[in-house]
Amino acid sequence: MEKLLEEFIYHLAVERGLSENTLVSYRADLAKFISFCAKAGLKSVEQAGRDTVMAYLFQLQLDGRSTATISRHLASIRAFYRFAVGEGILPADPSSDLETPKPAQKLPRVLSVEEVDLLMGQPGSGEPAGLRDKAMLELLYATGMRVSELVSLNLEHVNLENGFVRCLGKGSRERIIPVGDVAVRWLKEYLERARYKLSKPGRTDALFVNQHGRRLTRQGFWKIIKKYARKAKIKKVITPHTLRHSFATHLLENGADLRSVQEMLGHADISTTQIYTHLTRNRLRDVYNRTHPRA
Repeated sequence: MEKLLEEFIYHLAVERGLSENTLVSYRADLAKFISFCAKAGLKSVEQAGRDTVMAYLFQLQLDGRSTATISRHLASIRAFYRFAVGEGILPADPSSDLETPKPAQKLPRVLSVEEVDLLMGQPGSGEPAGLRDKAMLELLYATGMRVSELVSLNLEHVNLENGFVRCLGKGSRERIIPVGDVAVRWLKEYLERARYKLSKPGRTDALFVNQHGRRLTRQGFWKIIKKYARKAKIKKVITPHTLRHSFATHLLENGADLRSVQEMLGHADISTTQIYTHLTRNRLRDVYNRTHPRA
């Protein structure tokens, strides 16, 4: 096996022209696999079949290796076996039908209802910018819109009488999202008392404008939400997407069905929305562990 490994590395260097760092990585990965095979009593590459590769990948998992690391090892082994098949040493690649491990899905960070209330209470309503910020935060949490959708809103996209907002999502897909009474009230306050002070009439159709009277940008909103998170002394890392995640999670925790949440978020595939069910299950488990006398 060691001899075949050196031939493989030479092939990668000469025939494929891979960099020294890549060669080092291949050599290290395959040296570990060969060592595993040797400890299992295997003396040649012909003896190391599909079960051997599976056992090795399982051992990496037991050792606490990340999904990305295990996937890289499998890619190295596959390349090694393809070379062996190409050289006529093996009739077939025993690793060809093995699936690459899927990376662990990261759960989004969300705020508790108490933290949302704390964040919403930071903007002052005495100044035009404070009213604007309050209206933006309330609307974002009320609808779960993406920040790009929020800052793209024009005046005609908001119907405060009927309580809904119309926005264009990914792929120019239009959707109608209901807006709650609290957000509607603050939007009315902003439009009646603040927006005309920030933007001269007819200058822009943008719903939310900056201090110069132009459409607020995503970067501008990022700075705004970070400022209020610091003022609220919330220790979690908050991004503009945090309120979108919180919107979906809080709806599901309070009994909303997944299809409705999918439609409001503008997800094309419901599997994207299902990540929030993991969050609600985790919360239920935490509640159970804290409250059940025999948990």
